[in-house]
Amino acid sequence: MMAGTDILIGIDAGTSVIKAVAFDLSGRQIAVSAVTNRYRAAGDGAVTQSLADTWADCAAALRGLGDRIDGLATRTAAIAVTAQGDGTWLVGRDNAPVADAWLWLDARAAPTVARLAAKGANRARFEATGTGLNTCQQGSQMAHMDTHDSGLLDRAEVALHCKDWLYLNLTGLRATDPSEASFTFGNFRTRAYDDAVIDALGLTHRRALLPDILDGTETTCPLTADAAAVTGLRPGTPVSLGYVDMVMTALGAGVYGGTGDVACSTVGSTGVHMRAVRWQDVHLNDEGTGYVIALPIPGIVTQVQTNMAATLNIDWVLGLAADALRDFGHEVTQKDLVARIESWLIQSRPGQIAYHPYISEAGERGPFVNAEARAGFTGLSLAHRYPDMVRAVAEGLGMAMRDCYAAMGHLPGELRLTGGAARSKGLRAILSAAIHAPVRVSAREEAGAAGAAMMAAVAIGAYPDMTSCIAEWVTPLLGKAEAPDPALVAAYDRLFPAFSAARRGLVPAWDALAAARQPVKGE
Repeated sequence: MMAGTDILIGIDAGTSVIKAVAFDLSGRQIAVSAVTNRYRAAGDGAVTQSLADTWADCAAALRGLGDRIDGLATRTAAIAVTAQGDGTWLVGRDNAPVADAWLWLDARAAPTVARLAAKGANRARFEATGTGLNTCQQGSQMAHMDTHDSGLLDRAEVALHCKDWLYLNLTGLRATDPSEASFTFGNFRTRAYDDAVIDALGLTHRRALLPDILDGTETTCPLTADAAAVTGLRPGTPVSLGYVDMVMTALGAGVYGGTGDVACSTVGSTGVHMRAVRWQDVHLNDEGTGYVIALPIPGIVTQVQTNMAATLNIDWVLGLAADALRDFGHEVTQKDLVARIESWLIQSRPGQIAYHPYISEAGERGPFVNAEARAGFTGLSLAHRYPDMVRAVAEGLGMAMRDCYAAMGHLPGELRLTGGAARSKGLRAILSAAIHAPVRVSAREEAGAAGAAMMAAVAIGAYPDMTSCIAEWVTPLLGKAEAPDPALVAAYDRLFPAFSAARRGLVPAWDALAAARQPVKGE
Protein backbone atom coordinates (compact mmCIF):
# COMPACT_ATOMS: atom_id res chain seq x y z
CA MET A 1 0.00 0.00 0.00
CA MET A 2 1.48 3.32 -1.12
CA ALA A 3 2.05 6.13 1.39
CA GLY A 4 -0.70 8.73 1.39
CA THR A 5 -3.38 6.38 0.02
CA ASP A 6 -6.45 6.25 2.23
CA ILE A 7 -9.35 5.32 -0.10
CA LEU A 8 -10.70 2.06 -1.48
CA ILE A 9 -13.06 2.11 -4.47
CA GLY A 10 -15.72 -0.56 -4.87
CA ILE A 11 -17.42 -0.87 -8.27
CA ASP A 12 -20.84 -2.56 -8.32
CA ALA A 13 -22.17 -2.93 -11.86
CA GLY A 14 -25.82 -3.87 -11.63
CA THR A 15 -28.16 -4.65 -14.48
CA SER A 16 -29.55 -1.12 -14.60
CA VAL A 17 -27.12 1.01 -12.55
CA ILE A 18 -23.33 1.04 -12.22
CA LYS A 19 -22.00 2.52 -9.00
CA ALA A 20 -18.50 3.54 -7.95
CA VAL A 21 -18.29 3.93 -4.19
CA ALA A 22 -15.40 5.34 -2.15
CA PHE A 23 -14.62 4.06 1.36
CA ASP A 24 -11.91 4.94 3.81
CA LEU A 25 -9.70 2.10 5.02
CA SER A 26 -11.91 1.49 8.06
CA GLY A 27 -15.05 1.02 5.94
CA ARG A 28 -16.71 4.42 6.25
CA GLN A 29 -18.54 5.32 3.05
CA ILE A 30 -17.31 8.64 1.63
CA ALA A 31 -19.03 9.19 -1.73
CA VAL A 32 -21.03 7.48 -4.47
CA SER A 33 -21.16 8.04 -8.21
CA ALA A 34 -23.88 6.26 -10.23
CA VAL A 35 -24.50 5.92 -13.96
CA THR A 36 -27.54 4.30 -15.58
CA ASN A 37 -26.76 1.05 -17.37
CA ARG A 38 -29.09 0.14 -20.23
CA TYR A 39 -30.26 -3.21 -21.54
CA ARG A 40 -32.56 -4.33 -24.35
CA ALA A 41 -35.36 -6.90 -24.28
CA ALA A 42 -36.84 -8.59 -27.34
CA GLY A 43 -39.98 -10.64 -27.93
CA ASP A 44 -38.07 -13.91 -28.31
CA GLY A 45 -36.89 -13.79 -24.69
CA ALA A 46 -33.58 -12.11 -25.49
CA VAL A 47 -32.26 -9.62 -22.93
CA THR A 48 -28.92 -8.16 -23.94
CA GLN A 49 -26.45 -5.46 -22.97
CA SER A 50 -23.67 -3.74 -24.88
CA LEU A 51 -20.21 -4.62 -23.62
CA ALA A 52 -18.75 -1.36 -24.93
CA ASP A 53 -21.45 0.74 -23.31
CA THR A 54 -21.09 -1.08 -20.00
CA TRP A 55 -17.37 -0.34 -19.87
CA ALA A 56 -17.97 3.27 -20.90
CA ASP A 57 -20.58 3.65 -18.15
CA CYS A 58 -18.21 2.13 -15.59
CA ALA A 59 -15.47 4.57 -16.59
CA ALA A 60 -17.97 7.44 -16.37
CA ALA A 61 -18.95 6.37 -12.84
CA LEU A 62 -15.29 6.40 -11.80
CA ARG A 63 -14.75 9.84 -13.33
CA GLY A 64 -17.85 11.05 -11.51
CA LEU A 65 -16.39 9.81 -8.24
CA GLY A 66 -13.26 11.82 -9.00
CA ASP A 67 -15.43 14.92 -9.38
CA ARG A 68 -16.74 14.35 -5.84
CA ILE A 69 -13.43 13.68 -4.06
CA ASP A 70 -10.40 15.93 -4.28
CA GLY A 71 -7.23 14.07 -5.18
CA LEU A 72 -9.00 10.74 -5.67
CA ALA A 73 -6.39 9.37 -8.08
CA THR A 74 -3.45 9.84 -5.72
CA ARG A 75 -5.43 8.82 -2.63
CA THR A 76 -6.77 5.50 -4.02
CA ALA A 77 -5.07 2.49 -2.47
CA ALA A 78 -6.96 -0.10 -4.54
CA ILE A 79 -10.01 -0.70 -6.72
CA ALA A 80 -12.32 -3.74 -6.62
CA VAL A 81 -15.10 -4.71 -9.01
CA THR A 82 -18.22 -6.84 -8.67
CA ALA A 83 -21.25 -7.02 -10.96
CA GLN A 84 -24.49 -8.75 -11.90
CA GLY A 85 -24.10 -12.50 -12.01
CA ASP A 86 -24.68 -15.22 -14.59
CA GLY A 87 -25.03 -14.21 -18.24
CA THR A 88 -22.51 -14.60 -21.06
CA TRP A 89 -20.08 -11.88 -22.14
CA LEU A 90 -18.12 -13.19 -25.15
CA VAL A 91 -14.79 -11.59 -26.07
CA GLY A 92 -12.76 -12.28 -29.19
CA ARG A 93 -9.61 -11.13 -30.94
CA ASP A 94 -7.90 -8.06 -29.47
CA ASN A 95 -10.32 -8.23 -26.54
CA ALA A 96 -13.14 -6.95 -28.73
CA PRO A 97 -16.75 -7.97 -27.96
CA VAL A 98 -18.13 -10.75 -30.15
CA ALA A 99 -21.73 -9.58 -29.67
CA ASP A 100 -23.91 -7.99 -27.02
CA ALA A 101 -23.92 -9.89 -23.74
CA TRP A 102 -26.72 -12.30 -22.89
CA LEU A 103 -27.90 -11.19 -19.44
CA TRP A 104 -29.15 -13.28 -16.53
CA LEU A 105 -32.66 -12.16 -17.56
CA ASP A 106 -32.33 -13.78 -20.99
CA ALA A 107 -34.78 -16.68 -21.43
CA ARG A 108 -33.68 -18.06 -24.81
CA ALA A 109 -31.91 -21.07 -23.30
CA ALA A 110 -35.14 -22.50 -21.80
CA PRO A 111 -35.44 -25.45 -24.24
CA THR A 112 -31.76 -26.30 -23.75
CA VAL A 113 -32.21 -26.23 -19.98
CA ALA A 114 -35.14 -28.66 -20.30
CA ARG A 115 -33.03 -30.96 -22.49
CA LEU A 116 -30.00 -30.92 -20.18
CA ALA A 117 -32.11 -31.29 -17.03
CA ALA A 118 -33.64 -34.49 -18.39
CA LYS A 119 -30.24 -36.14 -18.78
CA GLY A 120 -28.93 -38.55 -16.17
CA ALA A 121 -25.74 -36.53 -15.79
CA ASN A 122 -27.63 -33.50 -14.46
CA ARG A 123 -27.87 -34.77 -10.88
CA ALA A 124 -24.10 -35.33 -10.77
CA ARG A 125 -23.63 -31.84 -12.19
CA PHE A 126 -25.86 -30.44 -9.43
CA GLU A 127 -24.02 -32.33 -6.71
CA ALA A 128 -20.70 -30.93 -7.92
CA THR A 129 -21.79 -27.32 -8.40
CA GLY A 130 -24.59 -27.18 -5.81
CA THR A 131 -26.46 -25.12 -8.37
CA GLY A 132 -29.74 -25.87 -10.09
CA LEU A 133 -29.82 -25.56 -13.86
CA ASN A 134 -31.62 -22.50 -15.21
CA THR A 135 -31.66 -20.07 -18.12
CA CYS A 136 -29.71 -17.42 -16.20
CA GLN A 137 -26.45 -19.32 -16.22
CA GLN A 138 -23.54 -19.02 -18.57
CA GLY A 139 -23.29 -22.80 -18.92
CA SER A 140 -26.90 -23.11 -20.09
CA GLN A 141 -26.57 -20.12 -22.40
CA MET A 142 -23.34 -21.38 -23.97
CA ALA A 143 -24.87 -24.82 -24.48
CA HIS A 144 -27.80 -23.16 -26.24
CA MET A 145 -25.49 -21.04 -28.40
CA ASP A 146 -23.45 -24.12 -29.30
CA THR A 147 -26.57 -25.80 -30.68
CA HIS A 148 -28.39 -22.84 -32.22
CA ASP A 149 -25.78 -20.16 -33.01
CA SER A 150 -22.37 -21.80 -32.84
CA GLY A 151 -20.77 -18.92 -34.75
CA LEU A 152 -20.90 -16.82 -31.60
CA LEU A 153 -18.68 -19.28 -29.77
CA ASP A 154 -16.51 -19.87 -32.81
CA ARG A 155 -15.60 -16.16 -32.89
CA ALA A 156 -14.96 -15.98 -29.16
CA GLU A 157 -11.63 -16.43 -27.41
CA VAL A 158 -12.98 -16.24 -23.87
CA ALA A 159 -16.35 -16.37 -22.12
CA LEU A 160 -16.59 -13.83 -19.30
CA HIS A 161 -19.13 -12.49 -16.84
CA CYS A 162 -19.91 -8.80 -16.42
CA LYS A 163 -17.37 -8.13 -13.65
CA ASP A 164 -14.75 -10.13 -15.57
CA TRP A 165 -15.30 -7.90 -18.62
CA LEU A 166 -14.82 -4.77 -16.53
CA TYR A 167 -11.72 -6.29 -14.90
CA LEU A 168 -10.33 -7.02 -18.37
CA ASN A 169 -10.78 -3.38 -19.33
CA LEU A 170 -9.21 -2.20 -16.08
CA THR A 171 -6.19 -4.54 -16.13
CA GLY A 172 -5.89 -6.21 -19.53
CA LEU A 173 -6.19 -9.65 -17.88
CA ARG A 174 -8.75 -12.29 -18.88
CA ALA A 175 -9.90 -13.99 -15.67
CA THR A 176 -12.87 -14.98 -13.56
CA ASP A 177 -13.32 -15.57 -9.83
CA PRO A 178 -13.92 -18.75 -7.79
CA SER A 179 -17.59 -17.97 -7.11
CA GLU A 180 -18.96 -17.79 -10.66
CA ALA A 181 -16.46 -20.35 -11.98
CA SER A 182 -17.45 -23.04 -9.49
CA PHE A 183 -21.23 -22.60 -9.41
CA THR A 184 -21.39 -22.70 -13.20
CA PHE A 185 -18.62 -25.02 -14.39
CA GLY A 186 -16.93 -26.37 -11.28
CA ASN A 187 -17.09 -27.90 -7.84
CA PHE A 188 -17.83 -25.84 -4.73
CA ARG A 189 -15.54 -28.08 -2.68
CA THR A 190 -12.43 -27.32 -4.75
CA ARG A 191 -13.36 -23.90 -6.23
CA ALA A 192 -11.99 -25.19 -9.53
CA TYR A 193 -13.41 -26.25 -12.90
CA ASP A 194 -14.80 -29.78 -13.02
CA ASP A 195 -14.47 -31.70 -16.28
CA ALA A 196 -17.55 -33.82 -15.51
CA VAL A 197 -19.68 -30.68 -15.07
CA ILE A 198 -18.43 -29.20 -18.32
CA ASP A 199 -19.16 -32.51 -20.07
CA ALA A 200 -22.69 -32.67 -18.58
CA LEU A 201 -23.34 -29.30 -20.24
CA GLY A 202 -22.06 -30.65 -23.55
CA LEU A 203 -19.26 -28.08 -23.63
CA THR A 204 -16.07 -30.13 -23.40
CA HIS A 205 -15.10 -28.99 -26.89
CA ARG A 206 -15.51 -25.35 -25.73
CA ARG A 207 -13.31 -25.81 -22.62
CA ALA A 208 -10.68 -23.39 -23.97
CA LEU A 209 -13.18 -20.50 -23.66
CA LEU A 210 -13.12 -20.69 -19.86
CA PRO A 211 -10.71 -18.15 -18.34
CA ASP A 212 -8.21 -18.67 -15.55
CA ILE A 213 -9.58 -18.41 -12.00
CA LEU A 214 -8.05 -15.95 -9.54
CA ASP A 215 -9.00 -14.83 -6.04
CA GLY A 216 -9.13 -11.07 -5.53
CA THR A 217 -8.20 -11.32 -1.84
CA GLU A 218 -4.87 -12.87 -2.84
CA THR A 219 -4.08 -11.33 -6.23
CA THR A 220 -4.31 -7.83 -7.66
CA CYS A 221 -3.30 -6.51 -11.07
CA PRO A 222 -2.24 -2.93 -11.88
CA LEU A 223 -4.58 -0.49 -13.57
CA THR A 224 -3.42 -0.06 -17.16
CA ALA A 225 -2.40 3.27 -18.64
CA ASP A 226 -5.33 3.11 -21.07
CA ALA A 227 -7.81 2.48 -18.25
CA ALA A 228 -6.24 5.25 -16.17
CA ALA A 229 -6.68 7.68 -19.04
CA VAL A 230 -10.44 7.07 -19.30
CA THR A 231 -11.19 6.77 -15.57
CA GLY A 232 -9.02 9.59 -14.23
CA LEU A 233 -7.24 7.25 -11.81
CA ARG A 234 -3.53 6.56 -11.44
CA PRO A 235 -1.80 3.92 -13.62
CA GLY A 236 -0.58 1.00 -11.56
CA THR A 237 -3.31 1.26 -8.90
CA PRO A 238 -3.98 -2.31 -7.65
CA VAL A 239 -7.25 -3.79 -8.96
CA SER A 240 -8.99 -6.70 -7.23
CA LEU A 241 -11.47 -8.97 -9.00
CA GLY A 242 -14.42 -9.39 -6.67
CA TYR A 243 -16.81 -12.30 -6.38
CA VAL A 244 -20.33 -12.19 -7.86
CA ASP A 245 -22.59 -9.38 -6.61
CA MET A 246 -24.95 -11.63 -4.60
CA VAL A 247 -22.24 -12.73 -2.20
CA MET A 248 -20.52 -9.34 -2.18
CA THR A 249 -23.79 -7.77 -1.04
CA ALA A 250 -24.28 -10.48 1.58
CA LEU A 251 -20.70 -10.10 2.79
CA GLY A 252 -21.14 -6.34 3.17
CA ALA A 253 -24.51 -6.81 4.91
CA GLY A 254 -23.33 -9.45 7.40
CA VAL A 255 -23.86 -12.97 6.07
CA TYR A 256 -20.72 -14.07 7.92
CA GLY A 257 -19.44 -13.11 11.35
CA GLY A 258 -20.54 -13.41 14.93
CA THR A 259 -21.84 -16.48 16.73
CA GLY A 260 -24.68 -18.83 15.89
CA ASP A 261 -26.35 -19.81 12.66
CA VAL A 262 -26.55 -16.54 10.73
CA ALA A 263 -28.41 -15.91 7.49
CA CYS A 264 -28.77 -12.86 5.27
CA SER A 265 -31.68 -11.92 3.04
CA THR A 266 -31.80 -9.12 0.52
CA VAL A 267 -35.49 -8.35 0.12
CA GLY A 268 -35.83 -5.83 -2.65
CA SER A 269 -37.53 -6.16 -6.03
CA THR A 270 -36.30 -9.75 -5.97
CA GLY A 271 -35.45 -11.84 -2.93
CA VAL A 272 -32.06 -13.42 -2.23
CA HIS A 273 -31.77 -15.68 0.79
CA MET A 274 -28.42 -17.09 1.87
CA ARG A 275 -26.54 -18.63 4.72
CA ALA A 276 -22.78 -19.04 5.16
CA VAL A 277 -21.65 -22.59 5.99
CA ARG A 278 -18.56 -24.76 5.78
CA TRP A 279 -18.56 -26.50 2.43
CA GLN A 280 -18.76 -29.81 4.29
CA ASP A 281 -22.13 -28.73 5.77
CA VAL A 282 -23.91 -27.88 2.50
CA HIS A 283 -27.42 -29.34 2.27
CA LEU A 284 -28.34 -30.30 -1.31
CA ASN A 285 -32.12 -30.55 -1.71
CA ASP A 286 -33.92 -33.26 -3.64
CA GLU A 287 -35.42 -30.76 -6.10
CA GLY A 288 -31.95 -29.77 -7.33
CA THR A 289 -32.51 -26.03 -6.92
CA GLY A 290 -30.60 -23.07 -5.57
CA TYR A 291 -26.95 -22.10 -5.67
CA VAL A 292 -23.83 -22.84 -3.68
CA ILE A 293 -21.51 -19.84 -4.06
CA ALA A 294 -18.05 -19.48 -2.55
CA LEU A 295 -17.26 -16.63 -0.17
CA PRO A 296 -13.81 -15.02 -0.14
CA ILE A 297 -13.14 -16.87 3.12
CA PRO A 298 -11.26 -20.19 3.05
CA GLY A 299 -13.59 -23.18 3.37
CA ILE A 300 -16.79 -21.08 3.59
CA VAL A 301 -19.57 -21.03 1.00
CA THR A 302 -23.05 -19.57 0.85
CA GLN A 303 -26.14 -21.62 0.19
CA VAL A 304 -28.53 -19.49 -1.80
CA GLN A 305 -32.17 -19.58 -2.86
CA THR A 306 -33.63 -16.71 -4.86
CA ASN A 307 -37.19 -15.50 -5.44
CA MET A 308 -37.97 -13.94 -8.81
CA ALA A 309 -40.11 -11.28 -7.11
CA ALA A 310 -40.22 -9.97 -3.54
CA THR A 311 -41.25 -6.34 -2.96
CA LEU A 312 -42.51 -6.29 -6.56
CA ASN A 313 -45.55 -8.02 -5.03
CA ILE A 314 -46.07 -5.10 -2.66
CA ASP A 315 -45.68 -2.67 -5.55
CA TRP A 316 -48.41 -4.61 -7.35
CA VAL A 317 -50.94 -4.61 -4.49
CA LEU A 318 -50.34 -0.91 -3.79
CA GLY A 319 -50.78 -0.26 -7.51
CA LEU A 320 -54.31 -1.69 -7.29
CA ALA A 321 -55.20 1.01 -4.78
CA ALA A 322 -53.53 3.71 -6.88
CA ASP A 323 -55.46 2.64 -9.99
CA ALA A 324 -58.80 2.65 -8.17
CA LEU A 325 -58.19 6.08 -6.65
CA ARG A 326 -57.04 7.46 -10.00
CA ASP A 327 -60.31 6.38 -11.60
CA PHE A 328 -62.08 8.60 -9.06
CA GLY A 329 -59.80 11.54 -9.76
CA HIS A 330 -57.44 11.10 -6.80
CA GLU A 331 -53.74 10.93 -7.61
CA VAL A 332 -51.51 9.26 -5.01
CA THR A 333 -47.81 8.51 -5.12
CA GLN A 334 -46.06 5.26 -4.33
CA LYS A 335 -44.53 7.01 -1.32
CA ASP A 336 -48.01 7.92 -0.02
CA LEU A 337 -49.15 4.31 -0.26
CA VAL A 338 -45.99 2.85 1.30
CA ALA A 339 -46.57 5.14 4.27
CA ARG A 340 -49.98 3.44 4.80
CA ILE A 341 -48.62 -0.13 4.97
CA GLU A 342 -48.03 -0.12 8.72
CA SER A 343 -51.59 1.00 9.48
CA TRP A 344 -53.07 -1.56 7.07
CA LEU A 345 -51.07 -4.27 8.82
CA ILE A 346 -52.49 -3.15 12.19
CA GLN A 347 -56.06 -3.28 10.81
CA SER A 348 -55.77 -6.93 9.70
CA ARG A 349 -55.44 -10.30 11.42
CA PRO A 350 -52.32 -12.39 10.78
CA GLY A 351 -52.31 -15.78 9.11
CA GLN A 352 -55.78 -15.72 7.55
CA ILE A 353 -54.97 -15.89 3.82
CA ALA A 354 -52.24 -17.71 1.91
CA TYR A 355 -50.67 -15.58 -0.84
CA HIS A 356 -48.10 -17.03 -3.22
CA PRO A 357 -45.79 -14.17 -4.31
CA TYR A 358 -44.99 -15.44 -7.80
CA ILE A 359 -45.97 -12.19 -9.50
CA SER A 360 -43.11 -12.29 -12.02
CA GLU A 361 -44.01 -13.26 -15.58
CA ALA A 362 -40.95 -15.52 -15.44
CA GLY A 363 -42.57 -17.65 -12.71
CA GLU A 364 -40.41 -18.78 -9.79
CA ARG A 365 -36.90 -20.20 -9.30
CA GLY A 366 -36.58 -20.72 -5.55
CA PRO A 367 -36.90 -23.13 -3.91
CA PHE A 368 -38.56 -24.68 -6.98
CA VAL A 369 -38.25 -23.84 -10.67
CA ASN A 370 -41.49 -23.34 -12.58
CA ALA A 371 -41.79 -20.74 -15.32
CA GLU A 372 -45.58 -21.06 -15.21
CA ALA A 373 -45.96 -20.34 -11.47
CA ARG A 374 -48.15 -17.31 -10.79
CA ALA A 375 -49.26 -15.30 -7.79
CA GLY A 376 -52.62 -15.82 -6.12
CA PHE A 377 -54.67 -15.65 -2.92
CA THR A 378 -56.05 -18.77 -1.25
CA GLY A 379 -58.70 -18.33 1.44
CA LEU A 380 -60.40 -15.04 0.59
CA SER A 381 -63.92 -14.53 1.96
CA LEU A 382 -66.55 -11.78 2.01
CA ALA A 383 -65.16 -10.63 5.35
CA HIS A 384 -61.79 -9.71 3.88
CA ARG A 385 -60.98 -6.15 2.83
CA TYR A 386 -58.03 -4.39 1.24
CA PRO A 387 -55.89 -4.28 4.44
CA ASP A 388 -56.23 -8.07 4.66
CA MET A 389 -54.91 -8.39 1.12
CA VAL A 390 -51.95 -6.13 1.90
CA ARG A 391 -51.13 -8.23 4.95
CA ALA A 392 -51.47 -11.46 2.97
CA VAL A 393 -49.03 -10.17 0.35
CA ALA A 394 -46.52 -9.20 3.04
CA GLU A 395 -46.97 -12.59 4.72
CA GLY A 396 -46.46 -14.27 1.36
CA LEU A 397 -42.95 -12.83 1.29
CA GLY A 398 -42.34 -14.37 4.71
CA MET A 399 -43.72 -17.73 3.64
CA ALA A 400 -41.59 -17.72 0.48
CA MET A 401 -38.51 -16.85 2.57
CA ARG A 402 -39.29 -19.74 4.94
CA ASP A 403 -39.77 -22.05 1.96
CA CYS A 404 -36.31 -21.06 0.70
CA TYR A 405 -34.50 -21.48 4.01
CA ALA A 406 -36.23 -24.81 4.68
CA ALA A 407 -34.86 -26.06 1.34
CA MET A 408 -31.34 -25.38 2.66
CA GLY A 409 -31.92 -27.39 5.84
CA HIS A 410 -33.05 -26.00 9.21
CA LEU A 411 -34.19 -22.42 9.72
CA PRO A 412 -31.45 -19.93 10.71
CA GLY A 413 -30.85 -18.62 14.20
CA GLU A 414 -30.50 -14.97 13.15
CA LEU A 415 -31.52 -13.04 10.03
CA ARG A 416 -29.56 -10.06 8.78
CA LEU A 417 -31.78 -8.05 6.49
CA THR A 418 -31.06 -5.61 3.71
CA GLY A 419 -33.11 -4.18 0.84
CA GLY A 420 -36.36 -2.21 0.70
CA ALA A 421 -38.19 -4.49 3.16
CA ALA A 422 -35.73 -3.60 5.91
CA ARG A 423 -37.24 -0.11 6.24
CA SER A 424 -40.68 -1.35 7.33
CA LYS A 425 -41.04 -2.31 10.99
CA GLY A 426 -44.21 -4.29 10.25
CA LEU A 427 -42.61 -6.21 7.41
CA ARG A 428 -39.52 -6.94 9.50
CA ALA A 429 -41.79 -8.40 12.18
CA ILE A 430 -43.52 -10.65 9.63
CA LEU A 431 -40.23 -11.93 8.21
CA SER A 432 -38.77 -12.49 11.68
CA ALA A 433 -41.79 -14.52 12.82
CA ALA A 434 -41.98 -16.48 9.58
CA ILE A 435 -38.51 -17.95 10.09
CA HIS A 436 -38.46 -18.00 13.93
CA ALA A 437 -35.39 -15.76 14.08
CA PRO A 438 -34.46 -12.32 15.40
CA VAL A 439 -33.79 -9.76 12.69
CA ARG A 440 -30.90 -7.30 12.52
CA VAL A 441 -30.73 -4.58 9.89
CA SER A 442 -27.45 -3.42 8.43
CA ALA A 443 -26.93 0.32 8.14
CA ARG A 444 -24.54 -0.28 5.24
CA GLU A 445 -25.87 1.68 2.26
CA GLU A 446 -23.87 0.15 -0.61
CA ALA A 447 -23.29 -3.40 0.57
CA GLY A 448 -22.24 -4.83 -2.81
CA ALA A 449 -19.53 -2.25 -3.43
CA ALA A 450 -18.45 -2.59 0.22
CA GLY A 451 -18.07 -6.37 -0.10
CA ALA A 452 -15.83 -5.91 -3.13
CA ALA A 453 -13.81 -3.19 -1.43
CA MET A 454 -13.33 -5.49 1.57
CA MET A 455 -11.63 -7.98 -0.74
CA ALA A 456 -9.27 -5.25 -1.92
CA ALA A 457 -8.60 -4.24 1.69
CA VAL A 458 -7.41 -7.77 2.47
CA ALA A 459 -5.47 -8.06 -0.80
CA ILE A 460 -3.34 -4.96 -0.12
CA GLY A 461 -2.71 -5.91 3.51
CA ALA A 462 -4.93 -3.33 5.22
CA TYR A 463 -6.34 -6.33 7.14
CA PRO A 464 -4.66 -9.69 7.73
CA ASP A 465 -7.79 -11.65 6.78
CA MET A 466 -11.48 -11.23 5.97
CA THR A 467 -12.61 -12.02 9.51
CA SER A 468 -10.75 -9.01 10.91
CA CYS A 469 -12.08 -6.83 8.08
CA ILE A 470 -15.65 -7.92 8.85
CA ALA A 471 -15.16 -7.00 12.50
CA GLU A 472 -14.53 -3.37 11.51
CA TRP A 473 -16.50 -2.93 8.28
CA VAL A 474 -19.65 -4.95 9.00
CA THR A 475 -20.36 -5.87 12.63
CA PRO A 476 -20.53 -2.29 14.02
CA LEU A 477 -23.18 -1.40 11.41
CA LEU A 478 -25.60 -4.16 12.44
CA GLY A 479 -28.59 -2.87 14.37
CA LYS A 480 -30.02 -4.26 17.56
CA ALA A 481 -31.67 -7.69 17.27
CA GLU A 482 -35.48 -7.56 16.98
CA ALA A 483 -36.93 -10.74 18.49
CA PRO A 484 -39.88 -12.46 16.79
CA ASP A 485 -43.35 -11.97 18.28
CA PRO A 486 -44.46 -15.36 19.75
CA ALA A 487 -48.07 -14.79 18.69
CA LEU A 488 -47.00 -14.13 15.09
CA VAL A 489 -44.70 -17.16 15.18
CA ALA A 490 -47.66 -19.35 16.19
CA ALA A 491 -49.89 -17.84 13.48
CA TYR A 492 -47.30 -18.46 10.76
CA ASP A 493 -46.59 -21.98 11.94
CA ARG A 494 -50.27 -22.64 11.23
CA LEU A 495 -50.19 -20.77 7.92
CA PHE A 496 -47.08 -22.37 6.40
CA PRO A 497 -48.54 -25.88 5.89
CA ALA A 498 -51.46 -24.32 3.99
CA PHE A 499 -49.04 -22.21 1.93
CA SER A 500 -46.93 -25.28 1.07
CA ALA A 501 -49.90 -27.52 0.25
CA ALA A 502 -51.43 -24.90 -2.03
CA ARG A 503 -48.08 -24.23 -3.71
CA ARG A 504 -47.76 -27.90 -4.65
CA GLY A 505 -51.42 -28.37 -5.49
CA LEU A 506 -51.56 -25.38 -7.82
CA VAL A 507 -49.05 -26.78 -10.33
CA PRO A 508 -51.72 -28.31 -12.63
CA ALA A 509 -53.71 -25.07 -12.45
CA TRP A 510 -50.63 -23.02 -13.44
CA ASP A 511 -50.04 -25.34 -16.39
CA ALA A 512 -53.67 -25.07 -17.49
CA LEU A 513 -53.63 -21.28 -17.19
CA ALA A 514 -50.45 -21.11 -19.25
CA ALA A 515 -52.14 -23.12 -21.98
CA ALA A 516 -55.26 -20.97 -21.75
CA ARG A 517 -53.24 -17.81 -22.23
CA GLN A 518 -51.83 -19.03 -25.54
CA PRO A 519 -53.49 -17.32 -28.50
CA VAL A 520 -55.99 -19.41 -30.42
CA LYS A 521 -54.94 -20.03 -34.00
CA GLY A 522 -56.48 -17.40 -36.24
CA GLU A 523 -56.86 -14.77 -33.50
